[in-house]
Amino acid sequence: MPATASTTLRRGIVAAAALPLLIGALASCGYGSEAAKDQPKAADAADAGKKLSASEVRIGYFPNLTHATALVGLQEGLIEKELNGTKIKPQSFNAGPSEIEALNGGSLDIGFIGPSPSINGYVKSKGSNLRIISGSASGGVKLVVNPDKIKTLDDLKGKKIATPQKGNTQDVAFLNWISEKGWKVDPESGKGDVSVVRTDNKVTPDAFKQGSIDGAWVPEPTASKLVSDGGSVLLDETALWPDKKFVITNIVVSQKFLKEHPDVVEAVLRGTVKTNEWIHANQDKAKASANAKLEADSGKPLDAKIIDPAWPSIAITDDPLAGTLKTQSEWAVKAKLIEEPDLAGIYDLTLLNKVLKAAGKPEVSDAGLGVK
Repeated sequence: MPATASTTLRRGIVAAAALPLLIGALASCGYGSEAAKDQPKAADAADAGKKLSASEVRIGYFPNLTHATALVGLQEGLIEKELNGTKIKPQSFNAGPSEIEALNGGSLDIGFIGPSPSINGYVKSKGSNLRIISGSASGGVKLVVNPDKIKTLDDLKGKKIATPQKGNTQDVAFLNWISEKGWKVDPESGKGDVSVVRTDNKVTPDAFKQGSIDGAWVPEPTASKLVSDGGSVLLDETALWPDKKFVITNIVVSQKFLKEHPDVVEAVLRGTVKTNEWIHANQDKAKASANAKLEADSGKPLDAKIIDPAWPSIAITDDPLAGTLKTQSEWAVKAKLIEEPDLAGIYDLTLLNKVLKAAGKPEVSDAGLGVK
């Protein structure tokens, strides 16, 4: 009897030891939304329960659909889940310069932001304050016009067209397009063959309805708001780019925070990569999630007639599309908005590529602009 009891005890211990392995193997078979939302992948098992080096991480974003990774990742808890107890302190911004100011001033750690503010912030700090650590979105920018006044692209001459802000990503793209048409515009005042009217995206729809502008070169959802008010899409900016791809949103980090808390940055990137995977696998749920976050932030969701056409025009991506950032920088120089910048070191994709490799995804390129 003692021998039998001993044997039974040993078998019970072996079975108990094997149980976590079985559970881990089953979890690793998960895929798509359920895997991303409910089950850790095998590659993350070693980090489960491990406390990270910072008690909180401050993450900035815009209430724009082009920041869908942030909206959905925060709303669904997909980023927070990777942080093992480190708290997220989200901060919403309306313009790139204010977000860069917060990052440079030490009140923000990680931010979702457009390429032009990323370039400006990097150059003004002489390469000392930020790094681009991931992509987030491509596309989602349109030229919407009053169809009664403008029927062809040539009709833009002499008209008033809004952009969100002097030197912002859409402003630079529009000034470059004007230049390629052979028209002249003073980049500082916006006056010339086309009147470039710098207008906050929140104000643009009212300005359009009142007739004080004839159109706008703007990101989503502002573009679709203008369409819902009677505007017509005259040009989708993706048509101007090779492969119809260009960066509209990057993820940047304070160099200080990256140096002191690389584990937190890596965890955030695991969260954004899983968020992007979940978005691709669950388009309708992701659209509803982004809208729920917009409602939570602003008190009002987007109407279906706005979000339904806007959502598919934005491509969610981990790839920062670094080559297109270089092109946008060249456009800003050409428009005399900035001097020729030294962008060497603006990217550090080390942690992103580590996360992508662990997830079985291809690594992405920094187009020769990475840290050495």
